[in-house]
Amino acid sequence: MFDATFKRLTLSNFAFDQWREASFLHRLLSPLRSWRQGSWLLAWGDGIAWVFVAVMIALAPYVSTAMIGWLLAAAAGLWILLTVSDRAEGWLTPLHIVVVAYWGAMVLATALSPVKMAALSGLIKLTLNIMLFMLSARILRIKELRSGLILVYLTTALVVSVYGLRQWFFGAEALATWVDPTSNMAGATRVYSYLKNPNLLAGYLMPAISFSAMAVFAWSRWLPKLLALVVYLSSSACLILTLSRGGWLGFLALSFVLIVLLVFWWNPTFSPFWRRWALPLLLGGSVAVVLASIVLVTPVRERVMSMFDARGDSSNNFRMNVYAAVIKMIKARPLTGIGPGNEAFNQVYPLYQQPRYTALSAYSIYLETAVEAGIFGITAFLWMLALMFQQGWSQLGRLKTIGLKKVGLDRVHLSEAYWLMGALAAAAGLLVQGTFDTVWYRPQISTLWWLLLGIIASYYAEVRRTYRAPLALPPAMISVETLTKKAAAKEMT
Repeated sequence: MFDATFKRLTLSNFAFDQWREASFLHRLLSPLRSWRQGSWLLAWGDGIAWVFVAVMIALAPYVSTAMIGWLLAAAAGLWILLTVSDRAEGWLTPLHIVVVAYWGAMVLATALSPVKMAALSGLIKLTLNIMLFMLSARILRIKELRSGLILVYLTTALVVSVYGLRQWFFGAEALATWVDPTSNMAGATRVYSYLKNPNLLAGYLMPAISFSAMAVFAWSRWLPKLLALVVYLSSSACLILTLSRGGWLGFLALSFVLIVLLVFWWNPTFSPFWRRWALPLLLGGSVAVVLASIVLVTPVRERVMSMFDARGDSSNNFRMNVYAAVIKMIKARPLTGIGPGNEAFNQVYPLYQQPRYTALSAYSIYLETAVEAGIFGITAFLWMLALMFQQGWSQLGRLKTIGLKKVGLDRVHLSEAYWLMGALAAAAGLLVQGTFDTVWYRPQISTLWWLLLGIIASYYAEVRRTYRAPLALPPAMISVETLTKKAAAKEMT
């Protein structure tokens, strides 16, 4: 009974191919698919879409949110054009179904919101981000595009982290009161780089830390490995120097997940001793390093101790007062919430806030989701997170099974598995940081979050090998995809 319930919750038995064949919309769009086969420009649609996403990732730390919004709108338009004219094979996954359910909860919250126009603005922003997920899950099934996009992000993150390190060495003006003025850390420098906020910078760098750590293993040549190591060290140092307590917790969660996944992946190649002791020794060593840092490094000790100071720390006290007001908001509208977006929150929150504790968000993505969309929204959100990790673990297991059918773990499946592990670890880090902050809703972070989700979803199509027909691809990609499918067929026999 438990197994049957689990399969229903994870949509393991959902017949996507049968659904597509029975879909009226699928048959209705057939003329558009015939038109696409004769279109030279749409033959390169995936590559064109990749360029738009790559440009957005490269510019996100430096440009305005309005510019990011326009790039998101362009990506959304491309996804619609490519999808309605496609043969609709392989793009739909269990994650797509749950993401649509989450979006549906937000639509319901918008329709019943006490501030409908403000909520509609938030819904539009969420819709653009979800379409980015749809587009990335589609185009990143091609592993060359996936690796290329990760390289673009890592290069951008290197520039951002180096500038943050420069602020630490040469000083940086605090643009807000980021440290309790009564604490021993009152004069400390918190780096923020181009993102103008240390907590936001910490969230932005988390996927860079995860992917660069995996790139050290995934990239075969020594020069790229050295670049990956430089990105990892600079991003990690910069995140630590943000003095973001939520960022530090996210970094620890990210590192823990990476260690567990790497041990799981490499376990078949270990000797009997290391199969038993690799995970305990790695985790134990990591804990020892963290404890030594707390004991020996005064700034680290001060920031860590402030986490347990409750209302004695001004930041903790502020959040606790905001949480109290947000809980009142949830109790007032428990089923459907007030509607998505910061504009809706800013209009309703003053009715419940405690004096002198103004806030732009709930300072927790879980409370924020509950206040925006009520029980329906938080249930869909948690379902989405659970399915994301379940799908990631499942696809990693399938890659491992295919790889082990050769002599050891073959090189192709090694490199692809590393990116999947990096995406899962980065997602875990952002979710832990989001427990105490809502930088997750800023476009520089939200775009990364939905891209991580898209990367994880892209492996569903990659492992099952349900690609689009080669006629939809330009000649250069036809050969790659055809060879990939043939190789997969040999591996599975």
